[in-house]
Amino acid sequence: MSTQTYKVIGLRKKPDEPLGLTVEQDENGNLIVARILAGGTIDKQGLLKKGDVILEVNGESVESPEDLMNEVSRSKDTLQFRIAPGFSQKNTIQTQQCYMRALFDYNPLEDNLIPCKEIGLTFKHGDILQVLDQKDPNWWQAKKVGDNELPGLIPSQELEERRKAFVAPEADYVHKTSICGTRISKKKCKKMYQSKWNGEFDKAELLLYEEVTKMPPFKRRTLAIIGTTGVGRRTLKGRLINSDPQRFAGVIPYTTRPQRELEENGQNYWFVDRDQMEHDIREHKFLEYGENGGNLYGTNLDSIRDVINQGKMCVLDCSPVALKMLHNSSEFMPYVIFIAAPGVEVMKSLYDYSRNLGYSTRTLTFDRQSSIRYSSRRARTLESLASIYEEDDVKKSLEESACLQRMYEKYIDLVIVNEDFDMTFRKVVEALEIISNEHQWVPVNWVY
Repeated sequence: MSTQTYKVIGLRKKPDEPLGLTVEQDENGNLIVARILAGGTIDKQGLLKKGDVILEVNGESVESPEDLMNEVSRSKDTLQFRIAPGFSQKNTIQTQQCYMRALFDYNPLEDNLIPCKEIGLTFKHGDILQVLDQKDPNWWQAKKVGDNELPGLIPSQELEERRKAFVAPEADYVHKTSICGTRISKKKCKKMYQSKWNGEFDKAELLLYEEVTKMPPFKRRTLAIIGTTGVGRRTLKGRLINSDPQRFAGVIPYTTRPQRELEENGQNYWFVDRDQMEHDIREHKFLEYGENGGNLYGTNLDSIRDVINQGKMCVLDCSPVALKMLHNSSEFMPYVIFIAAPGVEVMKSLYDYSRNLGYSTRTLTFDRQSSIRYSSRRARTLESLASIYEEDDVKKSLEESACLQRMYEKYIDLVIVNEDFDMTFRKVVEALEIISNEHQWVPVNWVY
């Protein structure tokens, strides 16, 4: 290229701190500044611009990114660049800053696509990121809120969507880990799927960043308690409501089941005819619904609104599929708690406790003393089978719990492992007190 105009600039280099730039080569082999990280050394000194062509470093010619890296690593305190001004557009795109909640984990050292691993920003699911620059379609510049580290590169929504679109979350065995000492099954999880949600449902599976804003303390309008069968969701819901009826309330479900003798409409169920309920379902007036024994059951959205209008928090033990409707609406503002299944040994002790009280999830119950009288071998066989079946139940519950948490973690605010019910109850109450008295990061659609 022509070198009729060029300039020499000096930069101060801080030990163990990246300069904060990436470079690329054009079709002519020129080494061009591709991006400058906000808040980095070069950005602060303001001498090097995006689009500048780097010719020499400390008097040595550089013709590749490797040459540049070697020369920079050799220098101690100062760097001298000989550059040719580039032709980058100036002030054509206004930098728009915003805040995002990360909905996945990211480690730049494991990313083969990032231009420079050293200036990548590591983050975890749930971290709040201040996105400083989104002009690059593939790599955004961001920093973690509350962290004093320099900004770094993170994959853009578009780039990460393309990357993750090739592997469904439930088929991504590379990132699966063992939970509570059990092996995660390589079987796909079954999901409830209803046609009225199909467009949004599919898009939500690739929700990677969520734009958020910081709000002063306020009380959430709904509390959604989710988890696999048998972890104590309904018991926890009932205890919360009974502990403070002026603050918490549940909803009465609707059903098309015929009203029985001595049943009062509106006490345990609202009884409606099937045509009316099917019409309301088509009009999307239900949060969730299902059919059992030929009768429809469901949670009407107006019932939730009635509780909210009374100034109470509506407590729901709903299906995880309903979380998207709650989350995406500024009307319901949910706080979502996932009750996770405890470890294998705790689950076994719960099963043993239930069996000692005369309850069992299996029908292999028998009078052991009577069996020994007739056949001690048969008794031992049945006892062994019962133990095996209930151990399978334990592992199945743990796998389903891990699967649900993985699939819906983008909506979950708090995870509690239910190892002790009293402790779980206290943790829920404490969490609700905290969010009522501290600033919160909430989705922007709740506010604007």
